[in-house]
Amino acid sequence: MRGNRKRYTLITGASMGLGKSLAQECAKRGHNLLLVSLPGERIDALASELGAAFPIEVVAFEKDLTNECQLSGFIKLIAEFYKVSLLINNAGMGGTKEFLSASEDYISRIILLNIRALVLLTRHLLPVLKAQPDAYVLNIASMASFGPIPFKTIYPASKAFVRSFSMGLCEELKYSNVQVSVACPGGMPTNREVSRRIMRHSRIVRWTVLDPDEVARICLREMYRGKAQIIPGKMGKLSWLFLKLCPESIRLPLMRKSVMKELSEENKLMHG
Repeated sequence: MRGNRKRYTLITGASMGLGKSLAQECAKRGHNLLLVSLPGERIDALASELGAAFPIEVVAFEKDLTNECQLSGFIKLIAEFYKVSLLINNAGMGGTKEFLSASEDYISRIILLNIRALVLLTRHLLPVLKAQPDAYVLNIASMASFGPIPFKTIYPASKAFVRSFSMGLCEELKYSNVQVSVACPGGMPTNREVSRRIMRHSRIVRWTVLDPDEVARICLREMYRGKAQIIPGKMGKLSWLFLKLCPESIRLPLMRKSVMKELSEENKLMHG
């Protein structure tokens, strides 16, 4: 493997949702893939499926990127044995909870995955990326990165970090061979729970929802065009404009009302 001349795309959180769609879209483009997911998410099955459908090499890894030892060992393995030319930091987690009711473990895992793992993967693989003729980093933030959200306090703050970090690094590497982009998609029906939450929101929120396959196509297309910040979809751009122009004194109470409704309906379902 040490003499491997192939170039690879590394995708974290690749087993479902946008990560899976990005893996499929990259496979269609002929990328050799390194796919990462938590144990038990059948990443091997996806790797086999894509390897059989396209003339590419696909390698699957089961890693918990919030675990310091697993993350460190994984980074060393990739840096030593694989020529990564595209790093897609997609893995992330969030949820809706009252801040005081959220456990310390829940809060720590969001920060460790959404921020620490993304930063360390980028930091340690950047020399590998720079060694390629041309290379890319695509970080997945969120529309939530543009403002605070009550009852989701940690998640949008972590995604705001991802967006700020990515834009700063993009400018820092402006004259290098590495293009850094950050995508800020709105809601996506990535699994049953997320789909259920989306359907309980207002019609306006539901209008901003995009299919993960479409988001994946837009993200890769705009990344290769050299766009630093990617906001998929027309409604996504309108949402961004609203968040930019609407004062927080108006926006936050509206969001509080919307999220409290979501929490109330979840509690009703939980307690019959």
